Amino acid sequence: MNLQLIIFVGYFLLVFGIGWISMKLTRSEKDYWIAGGKLGWGIGGATMAATHTSAGTFIGTIGVIYAVGWSFGWVLLVIPLAYWFMVAVLAPRFTKVTELTLPAFLQRRYQSKTARGIGAVIILIATVVYIQAQIVAGGLVSNIVFGVDPTTGMIIFTIILLAYTLVGGMLAVAYTDFLQMIIMIVGTLVSVPLMINHFSGLADLVEKVELIKPLTFDWGGFPTVLLITLSLAFFLGSVATPEKVVRLYAMKDMRSIRKAMLLTIVVVTGLNLLVFILGLGAMTLFPNLPTGDLAMPIIAKAVLPSFIGTIMLAAVTSAMMSTVDSLLLVAGSALSEDIYQNLLHKNASRSRRLLIARIGILIVGILPLISILSGLAKGELIQFIVVLFTAIMGAGFFTPVVGGVLWKRATKQGAIASMIGGVTVTALWKAFGDPLIYPVLPGFVVSVLSYIIVSYLTTPPDESAWKPYFDTEKQTHEDE
Repeated sequence: MNLQLIIFVGYFLLVFGIGWISMKLTRSEKDYWIAGGKLGWGIGGATMAATHTSAGTFIGTIGVIYAVGWSFGWVLLVIPLAYWFMVAVLAPRFTKVTELTLPAFLQRRYQSKTARGIGAVIILIATVVYIQAQIVAGGLVSNIVFGVDPTTGMIIFTIILLAYTLVGGMLAVAYTDFLQMIIMIVGTLVSVPLMINHFSGLADLVEKVELIKPLTFDWGGFPTVLLITLSLAFFLGSVATPEKVVRLYAMKDMRSIRKAMLLTIVVVTGLNLLVFILGLGAMTLFPNLPTGDLAMPIIAKAVLPSFIGTIMLAAVTSAMMSTVDSLLLVAGSALSEDIYQNLLHKNASRSRRLLIARIGILIVGILPLISILSGLAKGELIQFIVVLFTAIMGAGFFTPVVGGVLWKRATKQGAIASMIGGVTVTALWKAFGDPLIYPVLPGFVVSVLSYIIVSYLTTPPDESAWKPYFDTEKQTHEDE
């Protein structure tokens, strides 16, 4: 216990140290929101990969593999395709005009403050949903490592996250993401061989899994339609979620973006394949867990040597923190830049906007905790909370973001109808629709149809709205 405490305290002190240094280096809003637009491919790729790799990977994916078997792997195969699409199709035009936030892009492209405000509201709603999953995972890890009540663990985890995100902004997030990516990679690379050592090799592990759960390697463990629609959610969410596209603004040029995306694909795909093996080991060693979400913490506590197990749990914690800090930053910018300044107080000072942003980060960080403590999402696997977030973001933003840089005829009315229609139908289908079809499919269909039909029914946009994204010269258009 003392060793575990020393490792975790040391880790958190290092994270806070990075946050404090980053605060000293932050000179402007551009520094705070997009790290000055100066990140190279190494830090840029690390922060993208670390943002993707959350509790949904280390606890959620292992939990789903534990519960339903290998077939979930089909879903994760779309992730490299999504990042290729982002760098090959979206980024070259999307980054022609530098903004501080995704909703600011919506205002610039569609010349509509309303579109920007609606985008910000969608971000705030979806972020509260997503952070719930990470806080639940933080409670599980705290319970396994320190023996504290999961509720107490969730509260402590939330406080730590809020503290260093409030202090340093994107610079803090980017550099702590780099640290957290290293910890995730090292922890996983060490843990997988140690897990296999409990068997007579990988073949023996596979044989034992087949004896205990014969359907594990049956690719029909999930209904085909559900697998396809879940894959669509991951694809759309990986391309167009605000915490990821804003990192395109944070990198200094397209050359850096291309290299960063290659690093992201390698790290994310590699980690997913390795955690599959940890999921198989958990099936064999702990076949009767009450929930698959306990598989990873139990492996780290009961299977791995104490030091390695603690490093692995630090990696899990890193995965959670690296995603939540990014989302908190996006939520803070949505409230400060896209709602407060855009709709309420146009001439607000920089210090006032940063204050509002930090208040927003605080609120969005606390609301998920309140939601969990009140019983919402109780009993739902962490990965499926994560996928709901990607479905909301994908249905809301993919069409107006990608369409905005590819289709000159798209109008502000079409973008607004697309966002509202996509998110509304996704939510309604989640509540009342067929559970074998994931909500993102009807939401995305409505989003695309609304975008096209309403755009054709309304007046074409001025050339000034779309021209910058089709020009060869890069522009800068952000509020200083």
